[in-house]
Amino acid sequence: MAQRKSGHVTLLDISQACGCSVSTVSIVLAEAPLSQKIASETREKVRAMAQRLGYHPDAFARSLRMQRSQTIGVLAYDLSDPYCMPIAAGIQAGLEPAQYLPLLMDARSRRGLFDSYLQMILERRAEGVIIIASWILDETDLLADLEKNHVPIIIVSRDLTGRGVSSILVDNDAGGWLAMRHLLELGHRRIAVIRGPEQLFDSAPRWAGVQRAAAACGVQLDPQLAYQLQGSDDPVSSFEGGQACVERLVKAGRSFSAVLAFDDLAALGAMRGLYEAGLQVPRDCSVVGFDDVLPASVSTPSITTIRQPLNQMGQLAATWMLEGVKTRERGRVSKLRVHKAQPELVVRSSTAKAASRAMRIKPSERS
Repeated sequence: MAQRKSGHVTLLDISQACGCSVSTVSIVLAEAPLSQKIASETREKVRAMAQRLGYHPDAFARSLRMQRSQTIGVLAYDLSDPYCMPIAAGIQAGLEPAQYLPLLMDARSRRGLFDSYLQMILERRAEGVIIIASWILDETDLLADLEKNHVPIIIVSRDLTGRGVSSILVDNDAGGWLAMRHLLELGHRRIAVIRGPEQLFDSAPRWAGVQRAAAACGVQLDPQLAYQLQGSDDPVSSFEGGQACVERLVKAGRSFSAVLAFDDLAALGAMRGLYEAGLQVPRDCSVVGFDDVLPASVSTPSITTIRQPLNQMGQLAATWMLEGVKTRERGRVSKLRVHKAQPELVVRSSTAKAASRAMRIKPSERS
């Protein structure tokens, strides 16, 4: 057989190998009703040859005939962030039963790349777009292009219902409240808080929940124990910020018995800073994170954290997307929806009851 230009086995290749027409091969392999009028010997010959040559149906040609791509664009702000992968896995699991192909793209927190991928999604006629969001969404106008083309959009981790986009996110206020309440119930009162970057949507409601829990217990948070992470394109910056926070507090000789971190990476950074100061977690200081990404459960000690149901949020996004595609096929407009997933406190080894006094580390005492 001559070398094919495309490299893929075609219906023509099978017809030439079997000595029958292309239409006969097409009818047999499509298992169309007319195939029953073709001799059983011919049908078996065609199927056997297709298997021997390694034939697979041309989904691109089928999509052109049906004017459907059977694909969903999935755009993540940064797949190197362990927060994104469970969501992406949930989306894939949700799309699989409907035989939709997720086109997973990683914007790597770069505005230009984010915009470029959104354009590619439109050009390739994806039937919908799921975005694992970040602050870069505030800077792009391409979402309007998606809406003008009647492409269903679902946002995970942001609330963009104000812009007419269905959104799935965790209840950050409730999560902040759970984290602070846990430390307060353990007897901690001098609690260092690592707040999220001001640009991130999650930061303000999470901090509000922390303050609400403290106020309910009559505890005044010390502003000298509060530290705010700086916005950065690098997901490692959260770890570095957590470490820097503890180093600054130790250097200043502040007394504290616990650290409440914005996310698990910041909590890991805080534990690194405590370790380098010669302190043990949780004996000398308790640490709480947020998200429950994989490193939180496998670190030593494992981190007490607030779990976001990331995989389930991804699966829900896929379910909403498939419903949105069907709604569009009927010529209707999808109902605007928002879902706030409930967070869960996961207690591990990084927290313990407070000692009788909060530790005070002086600069001269650091190792």
